[in-house]
Amino acid sequence: MSPRRRRAPLLAAPALAVVALVLLPLAYIVLRAAGSGRSWSVLARRQTLDLVLDTSALVGAVTACALLVGVPLAWLVTRTDLPGARVWTILAALPLVIPSYVAALALLGAFGPRGLLQRLLEGAFGTQSLPEIYGFPGAVLALTLSTYPYVFLLAAAALREADPALEEASRGLGRPAFATFLRTTVPSLRPSLAAGGLLVALYTLSDFGAVSLMRYDALTRAIYLRYRALIDRAPAAALALLLVALTLLILVLEARSRGRGRFSRGSPGAARRRTPVALGRWRVPALAYCGLVVYAFLLVPLAVLGYWFANGVSLGRPLGLPWHLAGSSLLVSLAAAAVATAAALPVALLARGHPAPWTRGLERLGYTPNALPGFVIALSLVFFAANYATPLYGTMALLIFAYTVRFFPQALAGASSGLEGVDPRLEEAARGLGRRPARVFGSVTVPLARPGLLAGAALVFLSTMKELPATLLLRPLGFDTLATEIWRFSSLGLYSRAAPPALLLVAVSAPFVYLLVVRPRSAGGTGG
Repeated sequence: MSPRRRRAPLLAAPALAVVALVLLPLAYIVLRAAGSGRSWSVLARRQTLDLVLDTSALVGAVTACALLVGVPLAWLVTRTDLPGARVWTILAALPLVIPSYVAALALLGAFGPRGLLQRLLEGAFGTQSLPEIYGFPGAVLALTLSTYPYVFLLAAAALREADPALEEASRGLGRPAFATFLRTTVPSLRPSLAAGGLLVALYTLSDFGAVSLMRYDALTRAIYLRYRALIDRAPAAALALLLVALTLLILVLEARSRGRGRFSRGSPGAARRRTPVALGRWRVPALAYCGLVVYAFLLVPLAVLGYWFANGVSLGRPLGLPWHLAGSSLLVSLAAAAVATAAALPVALLARGHPAPWTRGLERLGYTPNALPGFVIALSLVFFAANYATPLYGTMALLIFAYTVRFFPQALAGASSGLEGVDPRLEEAARGLGRRPARVFGSVTVPLARPGLLAGAALVFLSTMKELPATLLLRPLGFDTLATEIWRFSSLGLYSRAAPPALLLVAVSAPFVYLLVVRPRSAGGTGG
């Protein structure tokens, strides 16, 4: 029996315990739904079918838009002679720090009724109204803004690691660069694109802020309204089960898509410098495309926030930056990133070192919480803490646990990605030299998997910085974050007061986006 298989029983206990804790919210909604006969009658209504169809349409549209934006952008900055590629890489990844509700507010402030664009056109051309942004178009635009960096970062990391021989052979046969990109590069990236599409789809399924502000009837908004309006929460729990069912369907589709593709890496130690694709006469259109993406998804939201901030200053309002709230956000986000990464390791190690249907199934189950809205996870933990763990109720520990459950899939994706880049022969060589398994893990496995682990931790950190519903429901008395401050003022329509914490949130989170973009490059691109 191989050393990996001998370690499987040791990993099984902590992995099973972690997944069981992560699935607590699912257990809660099952108990709620099963406890009332009204819950199943909700599922049979035509309105529920419409909600499922509308949510599915939103998920499909956002995922498609994120792929269409992120993949060409990743290819341009990694494989071509695009001027300023590193700067474009950082700018294109920065929208990851903008919460979906802030993105929706900024888009409404720019393009909505009485927004900045309408005022500008009214003064210049007498335009009285613009096309409606509320509903499906606005929700798709806001969620694409918040999610396309997932696809962009994973595709860029995969392109840096992939063996360029196939593309060079294709171009050597006379195919132009664009045809090579479509027929050779994109199919070889299928596993990474499937992983990026999975993160986008799960984020869209669980989003509440953007769909609420854009007044789009998605399942999350319907669940929230039922939780808020009804004493009996069983119908809302039944709707939450529909989200879980959609999540399982997405996981199956992603697994099948990943299985049909194969990612070709260069051999360790045999990496060679790639010859960038010369853009030639396409250089100007390529720069225009990068500029359009950065303008629409980064500069417009920041410009609207800056306008609100300046407007507040012009009115003489005290608009100091809430640095103490930035400290609170940093504290809980760093703690959640560390805990989630440590919790994801045994699950990822078990799935990698002991491949079997049940270990892969356990790993897949770890992704289900990402489809549940933050307020559902928070309410479930309130229920369990109040009934079975009273000392934890209203504590920081419960809040960090909620963040860990909410964003465990991102830590798991990072850990799995990092471990996939570890050559088993290096571990076997270390064991052959007499090192104990624990020392091999610490001195060989972890350093090689570090880029993926850091990427997962950075994603958890960024997501925690933006998380709103779980923070509102579970925060200890007197504890506030930048996200709660943004929501407090924006819900009152005081956008000039919401702008300073929103801008500070972007500024504090930006270094971690730099970590996501630059560290994988300096580490040779492993993981990502």
